[in-house]
Amino acid sequence: MSAHPLPAQRSAQILLGLGFVLHATVGALHGLSVDEAHYLLYALHPALSYFDHPPMVGWLQWPLVALDAPVAVLRLLPGLIWLASGWLIQQMAQQLSQGSELAPERAGLAAVIVFSLAPLFNVLAIGLLPDSLLTLLSLALMHQTIRLMQPLALSRPRDWLLLGLLLGLAGLSKYTAILAALAVAICLLRTHGWRLLLQPWLWAATLLALMLVAPVLVWNAQHHWLSFNYQAQHGAGAGWQLRPLLAFGLLQLLAYGPLLLWAGPGWRRANSDHGRLTVLFFVLPFSVLALLSAGGSSLPHWTAPAWAALVPFTGLGLARALQQGRRWLLSTVASLQAVALTLLLGAMAAGLAPWPDNEPGEAQAANPFADLHGWDMAGERARLLASAHGLSALAVQHWTLASRLGWYARPLPVQVLDHRVDQFDLWTAPLAAGGNALLVDWSLMPFALPVGPEGFEECQLLDSMPVRRWGALLSEFRFYDCRGWQGNNGVQA
Repeated sequence: MSAHPLPAQRSAQILLGLGFVLHATVGALHGLSVDEAHYLLYALHPALSYFDHPPMVGWLQWPLVALDAPVAVLRLLPGLIWLASGWLIQQMAQQLSQGSELAPERAGLAAVIVFSLAPLFNVLAIGLLPDSLLTLLSLALMHQTIRLMQPLALSRPRDWLLLGLLLGLAGLSKYTAILAALAVAICLLRTHGWRLLLQPWLWAATLLALMLVAPVLVWNAQHHWLSFNYQAQHGAGAGWQLRPLLAFGLLQLLAYGPLLLWAGPGWRRANSDHGRLTVLFFVLPFSVLALLSAGGSSLPHWTAPAWAALVPFTGLGLARALQQGRRWLLSTVASLQAVALTLLLGAMAAGLAPWPDNEPGEAQAANPFADLHGWDMAGERARLLASAHGLSALAVQHWTLASRLGWYARPLPVQVLDHRVDQFDLWTAPLAAGGNALLVDWSLMPFALPVGPEGFEECQLLDSMPVRRWGALLSEFRFYDCRGWQGNNGVQA
């Protein structure tokens, strides 16, 4: 092997390095999203598991949170996960093209380009979500499965134990990891046959995986299977409809980019039946999530692990298309994706929608990036007002408002004044009868003041705080001194 990377390999490494720097820069320019703050609160409250997700996303951030690292440093973690994911994608694209007419290093570079230009992968590189972790671990499982599909794999204990470790970590990251585990099982059984079940190291790997996910089972047993029940209801959705399924498909195309359409030709170019079989790491989770979307229960980032598993095949497809002289078409599509990605990251950093929407002076209600700005200032203002008026808790009327305030206004507890069961019910005791709180209302998710028999006796406006970015009004926070709680926001049976 050459002592220096081949030009295409070096280009892939440079592209991944530049992507990491870009994500770190953009991540330092705006505040936390609602999900990011929620999972940082996981790290602030270490536990065996949590209401809506397994614990890995909190455990992994715990050391940095314990050191009180700033947001810019916290966001290096998802950037590193993105970097490792891109490296695995490059390796698998090269591996799947070995022995074909394609140059492996060019297939690897093409796969890295696809990964780097997909908008949603870049968003996950800035904000750490369970899907960020499952994307990396699904790729690692796919890579390890390819190794274990080799003829002599049954006699390599280290590879089997590594598989068990990866399965356990995936199970600690997100419940949909069960779909990646199913892909592993089908690939290995299809390759080795039923004699696989007689191999002791398979069962050692299974036992290791179960031991690693045991904290999730213990926590749920202690909390009446709260998380499992929530996920079952959350995934059920409503009745099956065609319109949300079509909207899901269009949104997926926008979120991950049309370059992935070259995955089909790439899959046919993979160097073995074993390699082609690993497309199940895409097919199984994507099919399940598409069906869930038809019931109105799916989000674009849920499919990130599935699309990531398809990117190595896309690298083969693009490398082949370039060999056939389709450079102009591919360059055009890649350029359009690069422009869309630049607008997306620029809008996130600036907090401004990339389209005109409002009259001068009006809050940008249709701006999807407005909620990334102002929460740090609102948290600081809330702490000062609570201290000045003798209030020992904050109150909001929806859990999505609680996450950012819970992080930026810590250590003040946050009360969620609704009857929906959520993680905040486990972190904070219900507001006692006659209790007082500083109520925070946000203009982009406003609620009527909770005054009356099921709310407070009275609420008085203390202060308001507009949030501006580049001269544009993004939103406004209002702070109320609310006294004499008469309602019930506890967990209901």
